Amino acid sequence: MVVSHPARRSRAALALLTALTTLTALTALAGLLGAALTAPPARAASLVQVGSFGSNPGNLAMYSYRPDGLPSGRPLVVLLHGCTQNASGYFANSGWRKYADQQGFTLVLPQTGSANNSSNCFNWFQTGDTTRGQGEAASIRAMVGHAVASYGTDPARVYVSGLSAGGAMTAVMLATYPDVFAAGSIGAGLAYRCAASLTQASGCQYGATSKTPQQWGDLVRNAHPGHTGPYPRVAVWQGQSDYTVVPANGRQLRDQWTNVRGVAQTPTSTQSLTGGTTLTTYGNDDVRLYEIAGMGHGLPIDPGGGADQCGTAAAYFLDTICSAHHDVRFFGLDGGPGPQPTPTVTPTPTPTGTGPCVRASNYAHTVEGRAYQSGGYTYARGSNNAMGLWNTFTVHALRQTGPDHWILADGQC
Repeated sequence: MVVSHPARRSRAALALLTALTTLTALTALAGLLGAALTAPPARAASLVQVGSFGSNPGNLAMYSYRPDGLPSGRPLVVLLHGCTQNASGYFANSGWRKYADQQGFTLVLPQTGSANNSSNCFNWFQTGDTTRGQGEAASIRAMVGHAVASYGTDPARVYVSGLSAGGAMTAVMLATYPDVFAAGSIGAGLAYRCAASLTQASGCQYGATSKTPQQWGDLVRNAHPGHTGPYPRVAVWQGQSDYTVVPANGRQLRDQWTNVRGVAQTPTSTQSLTGGTTLTTYGNDDVRLYEIAGMGHGLPIDPGGGADQCGTAAAYFLDTICSAHHDVRFFGLDGGPGPQPTPTVTPTPTPTGTGPCVRASNYAHTVEGRAYQSGGYTYARGSNNAMGLWNTFTVHALRQTGPDHWILADGQC
């Protein structure tokens, strides 16, 4: 029988205790590491409703999206949904979230409802909602003020974009608050103050309203007569097979905003892009007109993982080209110089000219070569001024200002 020495037994016990303690500690550490490795990531930023944002005479709801860790001093883009849509659907499908995350800017999405309009449309045709300081326009302006005060948004880099009724409301915001928005993008929208009632709105959508660029521009200038600074730069997106807001509206927006910016309606450049898109620029990139062949009524998107792809196909989100990608570049949100201020803006004078001035029906103008018809609508040859429906009842005056170039001259002959 072997008998252990007491000192040796003590040392063995101590060694065993030390080993057990170390093993327990390692087991606990492994558990902590495992928990850390398997724990869900920190909650990503999401679209949230803002309960109170200030004065709200237009009875709108405010939603915002701020990428995680976004510092103060970053830009803001306001997104305006179309009829039958809402903020969350526009956020999910338009493609703007991708670029907000990549480039670091805030999104604000106003939302209207059936209490305002039975089809959830912004009331772009009601003067009580399209006048500076009133209704829906004032509510959207208050949301911008909230973003500047609460998020530290750079007030010099605020932009607005929208689709259909939201596109028309985009024109409203650019006209009524040119001191707030640096630039805007209008998708399948309508010129500011094309309509002042629901009855007139339908005629506008189908291109029945006809004005000269000067007349369109005057509507914008009268929206804020005290404004002395530059007006926003504008991009216009228009499907050429849109039968809800016909293509004439895109050209009317072009006429309105080139006149407001003090540049000619003659293109500076034209280029072909993907998705059957033709981009025409005016002035020093003051105004852009994107016309998409074969596209109906909706916002152009292009699902995919490419740098110039975005969005999710859905009702009124049409797979053609990623409009958000091009708007990000137009706004200067990709690190470019962005909108350049115009030192002085001289309104385009009312055309006088010395050429012949002829008053006749739209049908007669086309037969005699002063105008042409497209899709049942009439346009002045050379200037492409919209003249309304092609028939023998609609009458306009046209003045010749150059070889095969005619402009609207109502009230001049």
